[in-house]
Amino acid sequence: MEVDTESAPALEAATTFADLGLDPRILSSLDEMGYKIPTPIQKQAIPLVLSGRDLMAQAQTGTGKTAAFALPLLQKMLAHANTSASPARHPVRALVLAPTRELVIQVHESVVTYNKNLPLRSTVVFGGVDMKPQEAALKAGVEILVATPGRLLDHCGSRGALLSQVQFLVLDEADRMLDMGFMPDLKRILNLLPSQRQTLLFSATFDDSIVGLAKSFLRNPLKVEVARRNSATELVEQVVHKVREDDKLDALVKVVKALDIGQALVFTRTKIAADKLGRRLLKRGIQAATIHGDKAQLERLAALDGFKQGKVHLLVATDIAARGLDIVELPCVVNYELPYAPEDYIHRIGRTGRAGASGLAVSLVSHEEERLLAGIERFIKRDLKVTPLPEAAQVQVVVPPAAVASPAASPGVPTRFGRRRAEPVCALLMPPPAGGPPETDSPTALS
Repeated sequence: MEVDTESAPALEAATTFADLGLDPRILSSLDEMGYKIPTPIQKQAIPLVLSGRDLMAQAQTGTGKTAAFALPLLQKMLAHANTSASPARHPVRALVLAPTRELVIQVHESVVTYNKNLPLRSTVVFGGVDMKPQEAALKAGVEILVATPGRLLDHCGSRGALLSQVQFLVLDEADRMLDMGFMPDLKRILNLLPSQRQTLLFSATFDDSIVGLAKSFLRNPLKVEVARRNSATELVEQVVHKVREDDKLDALVKVVKALDIGQALVFTRTKIAADKLGRRLLKRGIQAATIHGDKAQLERLAALDGFKQGKVHLLVATDIAARGLDIVELPCVVNYELPYAPEDYIHRIGRTGRAGASGLAVSLVSHEEERLLAGIERFIKRDLKVTPLPEAAQVQVVVPPAAVASPAASPGVPTRFGRRRAEPVCALLMPPPAGGPPETDSPTALS
């Protein structure tokens, strides 16, 4: 497979979305969102997609990958846009596949926003929820379908999703789909698609398995890389604290309090560990919630919504559940447990430091995890800074709830990391009062 790694100089000349030749209606949607200047991946990928070439694109999460494929596909489908009520006039023309429910929801939300001024229909299908509403949306006709592979095959099996007119296929987070064992499903879906189509593969990392996938699914693709291979974003400060396994909970609370972190996404390796940590944080009086693959979809959405609204301060997640989370201005990611796969470390810390913002990634590393740390350092080709746990501020003012609402309180005082809050975060991270229930690992309902 020949891969052209050279980009035409004209690509670099584009300084605004208007320079990329997008329709005024698409530009209007971008203007309403405040988007004026394309990111590097958008600047390079959009012209190539518009030219009709297959594409292998590698970029760190948070660099605008979704717009890099969604905007040019909307542009290319304008010729088929219509306001007819007939479902036959709205066949699936663009199929976007992604590995998790959270990611397909996020991608579809972006498509809806970019598409708001166009007569093109879209919908999203994923597992864990009732199929009937999804079937109704598909039956009405959609041009853009965003889906997880398993649920898409369910709809194809019942003839609810017809893919014979698909012209564009996007594989988003392709590395994660391979990690999760979706290759058999991908092959089944490929057999349902026309052989003549444009295929785009987006991945945060490139390795031999991704190259093999590209050889199977893409035709003489162009290759775009906007960051050093397997690199972590330079906007994220990465620190390591060496702690005993039994001291990790205390260390997590100390880091959050000492650095005055408003919100953080906390990663564990397993669902059991996530549940256990979530319960223990709640026992400490910390507003925490948990998401993982065994949680019902409504529970996951409720936890994520609470986190985005600032009601939940620490969101504990496994790697699979957190893939695709896009939280504006997320200040901090904590590796409560290091991942087994070094690639997952890049995906984790990519949740912060997004869209040009700075971020903090803290790893709590026990003696048993030092081998995993060494593997991560080899993978990203840099040594991670090991530092002592931060010391709490000398003066800690705890404001009781009544005082927070009083005129004397100072609303809008920013924390070092996180959104502006009316109340000091420290007050929400205090241990339970003396005489309260002792900390246990018994199940506790999330608020």
